[in-house]
Amino acid sequence: MNVTPHTALIGFDALKSFISVARDEYEACTPQEPPSCFALLLGTVDDGVAAVTSVQFATNVRATDPMALEEFSSSIAPCFGSAYRNPRRGFWCSSKDLIRIHRQADRDGAEILGSIHLHPDWHRIGPPEERGLRISEEPTPMDRYMFDNSRYPVNMICYLESGPQGVSAALAAWGPPPEDEVAAPCPRLLLRFSVS
Repeated sequence: MNVTPHTALIGFDALKSFISVARDEYEACTPQEPPSCFALLLGTVDDGVAAVTSVQFATNVRATDPMALEEFSSSIAPCFGSAYRNPRRGFWCSSKDLIRIHRQADRDGAEILGSIHLHPDWHRIGPPEERGLRISEEPTPMDRYMFDNSRYPVNMICYLESGPQGVSAALAAWGPPPEDEVAAPCPRLLLRFSVS
């Protein structure tokens, strides 16, 4: 994909499927076992708008794939903190699922635009030693690393937090950071919702 979109458009039905799974993960998590929810976004890009038509869940092999274990052990945990030694932290998409989802996208005349993942209010519900970094729908340093390495044009973060009125969600979409700027932030994409 050569065009970098400025807008991400997603339908409520596609988003609802993700939020439903994310909320179940959020409500079942413990301070020792953070929630893990990740899916790939399928769709098309036209005139700067990335239209997400489908959300496809994939298997997380973060705790079992030898390449994932090596990457988290040798690169990610030393760079982003010992919390990433926990096999529940982070996501590594199954290569079999990635191939299946690529084929599904081809059949549908779409492509993989990027991903969506869950951020919980971990600064409130996580273990005391991990409450220093305030989590939101903004990318963390680890997210920036992931977005930079995947180079997907659309990277959504769904932030869930508990409050007096129950669980609420915030959503944001991000592009990958510029390749030629080491410390540049990820550009925020305009996020719109399809109501058709």
